[in-house]
Order: sequence, then structure tokens, then C-alpha cells
Amino acid sequence: MIFVIGSNMVEAHPVAATYVKNAVKKGGRLIVADPRAHKLVAFAEMHIPLKVGSDVALLNGVMNVLIEEDLYDRKFVDSFTTGVDELKEKVAAYPPERAGQICGISAESIRDLARRLASVKPVMVCYTLGVTEHTSGVDNVKSIANLQMLLGNIGMEGGGVNPLRGQNNVQGACDMGALPNVMPGYQDVTSPDVRMKFENAWDVQGLSDKKGMMMPDMLDGLANGKVKAFYVFGENLANTEPDIRHVEECLKSAEFLVVQDIFLNETTCFADLVLPAAAWSENDGTFTNSERRVNRVRTASRAPGQAKPNWQIFKEVAERFGHIWSSNSAREIWDREISALAPQLAGITYSRINQDGLQWPCTDKKHPGTQFLHKNGRFTRGRGKFFAIDWQPAAEVPDEKYPMVLSTGRRLYHYHTRTQTGNSFGLNQLLSESVADISVEDASKLGITQGDSIRVESRRGRVEVKARPTHEVPEGMVWMDFHFRKGNANWLTNTAYDPESKTAEYKACAVRIEKI
Repeated sequence: MIFVIGSNMVEAHPVAATYVKNAVKKGGRLIVADPRAHKLVAFAEMHIPLKVGSDVALLNGVMNVLIEEDLYDRKFVDSFTTGVDELKEKVAAYPPERAGQICGISAESIRDLARRLASVKPVMVCYTLGVTEHTSGVDNVKSIANLQMLLGNIGMEGGGVNPLRGQNNVQGACDMGALPNVMPGYQDVTSPDVRMKFENAWDVQGLSDKKGMMMPDMLDGLANGKVKAFYVFGENLANTEPDIRHVEECLKSAEFLVVQDIFLNETTCFADLVLPAAAWSENDGTFTNSERRVNRVRTASRAPGQAKPNWQIFKEVAERFGHIWSSNSAREIWDREISALAPQLAGITYSRINQDGLQWPCTDKKHPGTQFLHKNGRFTRGRGKFFAIDWQPAAEVPDEKYPMVLSTGRRLYHYHTRTQTGNSFGLNQLLSESVADISVEDASKLGITQGDSIRVESRRGRVEVKARPTHEVPEGMVWMDFHFRKGNANWLTNTAYDPESKTAEYKACAVRIEKI
């Protein structure tokens, strides 16, 4: 069984969705929990149309039933976890009747979902940005982990908690230390031993013992003068961050802004310097996917003009600062530095990943890689920890002035802000502008028909787009993409963030619509 929550896989992760659909055709079972009846729902035996931002309430309600009806994996919980008593106390406050009221679904649907999940082992849970892009995103992920531990679906093939990453190589970027609190290999920057290790390896002194800044803090730092210079690498911030007007003011405030990318885009308009980078197919290197598999990428064509591989640009910038890096290829960087400094990557070398790659942890040259984590209940921290979590509403909820909820995401034909796909004539023919999906019921009330121009307005701005009435969207909801500058949902989205991850709440803000 596969339980997909908060993920429109068919459009946002079409390759992964193909595997899921094939599994169903071969007899696997699929349950989808999502506010929208998107295309994956057609393959599911059950659809839970919960309200936007009610994930914790739903999962607490399901766990309430599992505990009350003694359907959970008591042996796994007793043998391999801690904190279950606190969890039981917390979810006792979420009987299906209360959880269903919060989620906008029936209590019986929650009971049915719990019983189905308990009837099969293992159950795999897949989620994506529909779970994380909330002010409660970290709580949502912890609740999914709670559910899987309660069901004993951890540490086995076909189970687990499986994030479908929002972009290619997000996992690899995190593994390499592209986070403000860790060095490569998730080694804590506050640890003196870790800093000494990297100071010796990099031939530097005085690495900071403080955690770095998160994206929202960086942008606000530009606005208030705390941050003077800004280096943007492979990210079109002017289109992807919430409340675009605020982002533009922040970028204008930079005393010096560098953008390194493969094409000019909305963010390069604000740049003092643009560094042309090679595209993925013009690079030799590695990607790491969401199952921790490190795979080779081989150069298919030479980079045009002055474009260079990203590592080479960074090396040349470092050289201007007077630091000579000895590695002179992607292979040398991996074998001499990455696998030498990150313990869980120590056994992964270029010579070992010529075929289907290796999954970390891979601790020595003879290690076969780790197919799935926490085998036989052996968690990295010892015992798996339950978190007792309360549901919290979104930072901005519908009211009399803004009576609808806006949620955002990707459509099949374009990728993010079209920095790449916008250069494809064929894809632009298939989807040439932003549209707003609204329910058939709301369209009928407002006299809106297919293709009519409508105005969508929030407390931060307004856009004019064409309407797409559809049964996929529930009454009271508007769904938009952020692919195009004109009609971009991020003119409207809220700059409220999860307090821990600092991920923006792209999936929920209050809006109103009117026919033009």
C-alpha cells in the first residue's frame, strides 16, 4: 500500500507517479490525502479531501483510532521507540469527530483510513511540498513519522517516510552542506572537533562556530542593511519567494548582487554581475536522489560561450581571494574531499558508482550501500522518538474580506519559474500563461466560465489571470502556479514561515476573486 499525502505527483513528479500507477496496476493499493482531486486520485481506492493546512489534525485523528482500536504495532512501538505515552495523551484529544471537523471530512472517513492503513504491512508514505510548505511544515513531517512508527512501517523495504524532493539534487545539495547549520555530511558547525577537521582539510583558520542565516533572514537582512552583498546560485528568487514586491525591494537594497545561472531570468535583472554556468548536461559530477542514491552525471555536450561548470566558477573566485584549491575535476573533488570528509559517504568513490550508484550511508570501500534506513528498528538516535504535536491553523485563514484560500504548485508542462522550460517553444505552446483553478460551484456563483479573466487579490497584491473551473478543486479554494511572471501566485502569497525550517507557507493564504 502507498499513502500519498500532500503531493500532486502526476504533475509535480511525473516519473515517480508512473511507478506508483504501475504498482497499482500490478495489484498495489493507493490512498491519497489532498485537498484537490488531482489526477492521481483516479488510481486510488480512497481519497481524503482534507482542508488546506489540517494535516496534523488528520494524522492525529488516524492515530487516535489506531490506539483506541488497538490496531497499532505494539511490539515495534515497545521495542524500538520512546515517547508513546505522551503521543497517546495528545492524540486522545483528537477523536475522529473533532479531527473530522477541523479537516472538513467525516469521522467515519478517518476511521476507515486508519483501519485500511493498519490492514497492510508495509505501507509506504510519500509526501512533498503540500506537507512542508506550511507554517506547520516541520510538525506535519513529524506527524507522518509518528504514524509510520506507530504502524511499525519503519526499517523495511517498501515502508518508511519518503519525501519526494521539490527539485533535482535537493538531497545532494543538503548532503554537501548547503544548509546553514552543518558542514558536508551533516556535521554540526557548532562542534569544535568538526570545525578543526574542516580547517585542517581546507587549510584555513577561524571557521565560524555560529549557524548561518536562512533564506528569509538573508532577504530581510538586505532590506535592513545587515546584509551588504548577496550571491545567488541557481535560484530565481524574484519569482519563487513569497510576496514578490517585498522580494524586489530586498534585492534592490543589495550593495552588490551576483547571480550565477544558466540563463538570464527575473533575478538577473537586479544583478551587478552575472556569472554564466554550465547546464546539468554540460557537467561531469554526481546527483543524489531522495533515496540517498549517489549517481554519476556525464557530460553530454560542451558548455557554450563563457559558461563554466559551477565548481570551476567557485574555484576561480576562490583563487581571486588568494586560495588555491588543488582539485581540478568533479572526480577529484569527490574522491579527495567529499568522501574523505563525510563519514556516511566514505565508501562512495567515482570508480564504484559507474553503474547504478550507491546509497549512503556507505562507510567503507567494501560497504554495499544502505538500501533502506533504520533496519530492524535500529534508529540512528537509538530509539525512534514520538513527538506529541497539536494542530495549528495556517497563519492566514479566510475571513469576510478575503473569503477563499489560495494554494500554489506546479503544472505538468513547466518547471518552477521556466528559467529552463520557458526556452522550449513546444512547452510554451502547451501552456503559455498562468491560470487559476476554481471550483465549479464558485464559478457558478460568480458567473465565471472557462477562460474568463478574473482578478485574484490578497493582502499583498493582485493579479489578473484566466479562470479554469474544475471539479478537481473544492469550493472555497483557488489553486495557481508560479511559472509565469505575469499572473504569478507569489505576488499574493504570504511571508509567514515555519519557525524551524523557515519554509514559506505557499500552500495557504486568504484571497478573494472577481470576474473582470
